[in-house]
Amino acid sequence: MRVKTGVVRRRRHKKILKLARGFYSGRRKHFRKAKEQLERSMYYAFRDRKRKKRDFRRLWITRINAACRSNGVSYSKFMHALKLANIELDRKVLADMAMNDTQSFQAILKSTKLI
Repeated sequence: MRVKTGVVRRRRHKKILKLARGFYSGRRKHFRKAKEQLERSMYYAFRDRKRKKRDFRRLWITRINAACRSNGVSYSKFMHALKLANIELDRKVLADMAMNDTQSFQAILKSTKLI
């Protein structure tokens, strides 16, 4: 007996093509191209969710470093002094202070006795 996969295949194709909406040209219209692009896109999305955390940490460190250097202190000495002074501010908060509230950042630098 011959079994045709009409309904099952259509559902599977519709599911893939629904996820491929917004892709360019044939990558949203043709099943095979859409499936290939979707696999690649899912891989990129998974990889870059991890990478996003790294990128933000690098950005925060760069901003803190720039603020420290403008006050004549290196980043590593500043972070070490924070640990010794038991000031538990994370890099995200420190970077925000360095960008938007320079007076409080300088107050933290003074409390670490580096200035």
